Amino acid sequence: MSDPATLAAQARVGTANASRYLTQLCKHWSHKFPDTTFTPERGVVPFGEGRRFTAEADSEGLTLRVEAADLESLTRMQGVVAEHLARFAFREDLGGLAWTRVV
Repeated sequence: MSDPATLAAQARVGTANASRYLTQLCKHWSHKFPDTTFTPERGVVPFGEGRRFTAEADSEGLTLRVEAADLESLTRMQGVVAEHLARFAFREDLGGLAWTRVV
């Protein structure tokens, strides 16, 4: 559960490879953030300084969520996640990520 002062944004991407991308993202960041946890269905990367990335995979796609203490950090997190996902999904056109602020 996030801190009430934390800002959050979420995006959903339709793909049959959701679990694979979730695993790639989490494994990639686990080298720098050892408290990363993940299963084929859910991953959490605690980036530190009030920043966190969460991903949930199902048969229809991948739900991505970023949390940060301020808008600048949240916007930066959105870009970092989108860039890394695009890199891992280079064989598939996922389109652009449409981030929505969530409570």
